[in-house]
Amino acid sequence: MELQREPSKASTDTLVHTMLWNEKVIEFNMKINYVLPQLFLCIITVLNYVQSDPDPLQDYCVAETRNTHNLFHNGQPCINPDLALASHFATSALSKSGATGNQFGFNVTLTNINNLPGLNTLGLVMARIDIAANGLIPPHSHPRASEVTILLKGSLLVGFVDTTNRLYTQQLRPGDSFVFPKGLIHFLYNIDPVNVALAVSGLSSQNPGAQISSVATFVSKPPIPDEILKKGFKISSQDVMRIRKNLGG
Repeated sequence: MELQREPSKASTDTLVHTMLWNEKVIEFNMKINYVLPQLFLCIITVLNYVQSDPDPLQDYCVAETRNTHNLFHNGQPCINPDLALASHFATSALSKSGATGNQFGFNVTLTNINNLPGLNTLGLVMARIDIAANGLIPPHSHPRASEVTILLKGSLLVGFVDTTNRLYTQQLRPGDSFVFPKGLIHFLYNIDPVNVALAVSGLSSQNPGAQISSVATFVSKPPIPDEILKKGFKISSQDVMRIRKNLGG
């Protein structure tokens, strides 16, 4: 009679190892099946937060500018669509030049829900830009919008800096256009020492926001501690005081 061999220790170890490995694979797959839907929901949520203004849910939403509510929310309530008029979608706000007597020599006139209520929820604004001779719109950014500018009169040097600190700059003549990507620091400088420059911009948000880098840094309220500015810009306390004074701080 032939005797049965007992399985060797090596084959037993291999079998145990295979079983343990299969259990780990099953456990891993279960975790993946749980995590992936959660990850997908997180991505969708983030995309909803970082995208531009939400799309309108109706043909138009003429802003109710007389509303005296005390709620703070993203956007402006609408009037009854039956009460909308052609005048809600037209404005002459950009027809007049703005005063350029400030320290930088520029003025920006924006359309908004007060002078153009029909743009509410449409995700854009227009801006008239007047820049005095040798005036400057200093380095600034729009945190919620890209901007495209067309020069109507004069001569401008424009540019922006990307996140690798590379400068893109271009001299514009009447009829030329230039686009500034969303959130990047950019500037517009009137290189003509005699004549005023006039430009018009379109921005991709109903409320693009604007932050002049130097003013935000040196004239914030409350002020950024001097030590931070000294180390960040490699300047002295006297320099900090001088810059603040020059910027009106």
